[in-house]
Amino acid sequence: MSEHNVITEDGLRIHVSVRGREDAPLTVLLAHCWTAEESDWHYQVTDLLARYGRDVRIITWDHRGHGRSDRARESQCTIPLLARDMGLVVDTYAPDGPLVVAGHSVGGMTITALPEERPDLVPRIVGALFVSTTSGELRKVTLGLPAAAGALMRDRLPFILANRSRMLSRTRREKYPFIERQIARRFLFGTPARPRDVGHVVDQLVHAWPETMSGFFRDMMEHDRVGNLSAFDDIPTTVLVGTRDLLTPPEHAGKIAQGIRGARLLVAPGAGHYLPFERRELVSEELIALVDRALARSTRRGRHRAKATG
Repeated sequence: MSEHNVITEDGLRIHVSVRGREDAPLTVLLAHCWTAEESDWHYQVTDLLARYGRDVRIITWDHRGHGRSDRARESQCTIPLLARDMGLVVDTYAPDGPLVVAGHSVGGMTITALPEERPDLVPRIVGALFVSTTSGELRKVTLGLPAAAGALMRDRLPFILANRSRMLSRTRREKYPFIERQIARRFLFGTPARPRDVGHVVDQLVHAWPETMSGFFRDMMEHDRVGNLSAFDDIPTTVLVGTRDLLTPPEHAGKIAQGIRGARLLVAPGAGHYLPFERRELVSEELIALVDRALARSTRRGRHRAKATG
């Protein structure tokens, strides 16, 4: 693995990790969840490496305002800017060749913004995996609570976390992550939830910047890219969601699947919002299926060209 930095159009440093050889026939791009970082996909990276070694290029990165990337102002925390950042990562580390893209939560929203922000990349996409995400209408989400209470809780939780981040030192939050743990267990995970996975997500919440929590929340509430979904028509696409996903419920996944001609919808019983952790095998298997299909297609095209020139 090699680690890099790229500078965005508005001057932020983005941390990028690249695995696989430069001349690999295919690149897999993994866009992570809000308040997380690239380790959101650590199980899938392990499984991809076990299957393909260096023969497929795998790129993960920390979104602006997340992980080892630069802290961002609230005004810089938007989905369109995430899509442009993703385009920059592709331009720098996968300038040509086919792409399989996967997005979890805000990572999936980022992919739905590509037809607006980087339409030149869409023809290169040969496989798409949308995991626990949405194309819009997040203002209707009630976190599994009665409507009025759910709307109130939905709108307050990100700002409660942001205020904790502003008022308490990181050391204190690491020592006493009571609220972060309650949020992770109650709203982010279904069943079964492995303690190490819950702990991983709690650690990510503790380390998230306040601007990241509040800025992206505000922008996600305005997210509406249903009209972009048809740009992915006939691209092999799988949409995954858990029955207990309280942040991006199954009906949101259904709308994505309905909006993309030929897309498959798979619903995981009992799973919550963190499918890459909760249902490692399912997410990895579906991602590998898309990669295998793309590689087979590339091989067939190569053979066809060889026959044509011969």
